[in-house]
This record gives sequence, structure tokens and C-alpha cells, in this order.
Amino acid sequence: MNVPAIDRQRRNFITGLGLTAVGFALGGCVSNGPADHRVAALPLAPTPEEDMPPDDGAFADTSVGVGDADLATMYGPIEGDRFPVPAVKLSEINPAFRRKQVDYVTTEMPGSIVVDPQHHYLYLVQEGGRAMRYGVGVGREGFGWSGAATINSKQEWPDWYPPKEMVQRQPELKKALAQLQGGLGMPGGPGNPLGARALYLWQGNKDTLYRIHGTVEPWTIGKSVSSGCIRMINQDVIDLYQRVPVGTRVVVLPVRTV
Repeated sequence: MNVPAIDRQRRNFITGLGLTAVGFALGGCVSNGPADHRVAALPLAPTPEEDMPPDDGAFADTSVGVGDADLATMYGPIEGDRFPVPAVKLSEINPAFRRKQVDYVTTEMPGSIVVDPQHHYLYLVQEGGRAMRYGVGVGREGFGWSGAATINSKQEWPDWYPPKEMVQRQPELKKALAQLQGGLGMPGGPGNPLGARALYLWQGNKDTLYRIHGTVEPWTIGKSVSSGCIRMINQDVIDLYQRVPVGTRVVVLPVRTV
């Protein structure tokens, strides 16, 4: 799968929808508004009270059950990749959103991904009622979506192709763009909004326009700030990328309203 071609198709699709009035965040993803591919809410294990996010602020570099050595392994610098990945400044990350294996009850099969945007978690379902849980950033109001999709392709250090409308609204972006294989875009690298990895979500033979990807703004994990995509700490998206193959089922749960 030629990923730049996919993003060219995404850009053309969005342009055809005439989304000139929609405000896109510099988060790497774009959206055609809330998708209407809803699925029933799946049974979830309740979030333990001790794992609920505390108030925003500076966070300690240790958490219950995770020692300094483990944190250094999970979120330390990565030197052997195509580009170096700096260590995560854990004081900017809520401990509740660090990678952790948890009990998790779901009807989804092991190997599937379940995203809970309401609590800002992504679960990689495992055997025996367990899951690897990652903190994520999700779409802000008006950009969220729910439904089932499939990982159609994966890309390391993906190129980013902002839609023409975004460039028109933010002409300063032109300084960071170049003519790439798929059009005018930003080559993959440390400053790219898509981060170190991207997983491209499709429904059948149609690109949903949503991705699971890394971020250059790890402090946004646990917040609803993106244009619909699911953003992860670079170390976490690299870990997930290594665990899931193309064809993996991804379910994004609807946000429950009171």
C-alpha cells in the first residue's frame, strides 16, 4: 500500500466535501465531521478509582506498581530508530495515561483494539480478560467519531499532507512543506505532527480519514484536542505498532452523554 497515495486520496476526498469552514488543529489528521458508523457500547471493566486522572498540573515521575527502571525502559530515549526519539518528560504526563497492563472485560477478540474516547484510553485486547492500556488524545467536540474499522496499512515516520484549506488558513505552514511523492506535504521526521508511527483506518475499501498516530505534543495525551485522530505518545505508538498487524480490527466506542 502506497501511504502517500492514501493521503493524497484523503486530501482530495476532503476537498470534494468543501470543508473550507472547518477549523483543523495542527494534529496531523483531518475529519469530515462526526462519522455515523456507530456500534453498541461494549461492556468495559470500570476504571479503578486510583487510575482516574487527577487534576492537571505537574506529575511525579513514578506511579504505583511501576518503578523508575520500568519507566525509563518504557519512556526513555530511542536511539536505534530511523530518527532518534527523545525521552518523554514524565512530569508533563498524567500517570493515569502511562502504558499499563490491566484487567479488561470486552466482547472483542484478543488482538483487537478498543478505543474509549470518553476516558482517553486505547486497549489492545489480550487473552484472559487482560489488555495493554495506553493513554490517548482524541477528537475535540465536533470531531469525534465512533465505529469499527480495520488497520489497512502502517507507516513508520509517515509524511503529512495537510489539506489545502488548512494551508490557506495558516500560510505559515508553507515554510515547513515540500513537494513530496503524494503532493505538497511535510516529510516524516521528529517535527512531523504524525509522530513516529501511523496506523491507517479503513472501512472496507474506503479510507475513514482517521489514523492512530504519534504526536510531537505528548502533554496533550488525555485530552480532547485533535481533529478526530487518535494520538499517542511516540514510545507508546511504537510499542503498539510492533504488536498489531495490518488487518487488525479497531473499535471506537461512542461517548456516553449524561
